[in-house]
Amino acid sequence: MEKREILERSDMFRDLISEHVDALEKICACETYESGVFVCRQNTYSEKLYVIEEGLVAIILEPGPLSQRQLQAVSNFQTFGWEALIPPHLRTDSAKTIEKTTLLSFKGQELIDLFKKDPQMGCIVYQNVARVVASRLQSAFMQLLGVCSQD
Repeated sequence: MEKREILERSDMFRDLISEHVDALEKICACETYESGVFVCRQNTYSEKLYVIEEGLVAIILEPGPLSQRQLQAVSNFQTFGWEALIPPHLRTDSAKTIEKTTLLSFKGQELIDLFKKDPQMGCIVYQNVARVVASRLQSAFMQLLGVCSQD
């Protein structure tokens, strides 16, 4: 699939105009991971934002050294690694591939610099960041309610 189509269908970039998508195409890279690989870990510096081209990624909370709780799974055209755009750029969760996965990756600082040059683009993307974060928060609340109701 072409980068442009992935970006236009992604939850993070689908609301952008053609010129914005052109700019994004120029700065993204393609990465492929086998199943069972951590793409990024909780409480580490978040350098990149990712859009899934094809595959499945678990979004995992790690409340303790031997404890993991999957919040949700994200798949084609969905985003993770939004922390790369928001200081202090510290990962709030881990992301682990469930199957072989191909990603488009963006260096967070390159995106931030692009948004400084084009505030309209930045405004749209940051609104979409808020939507993604709200979705993950809702998922975490639902998980918490499930744990609490079992007690």
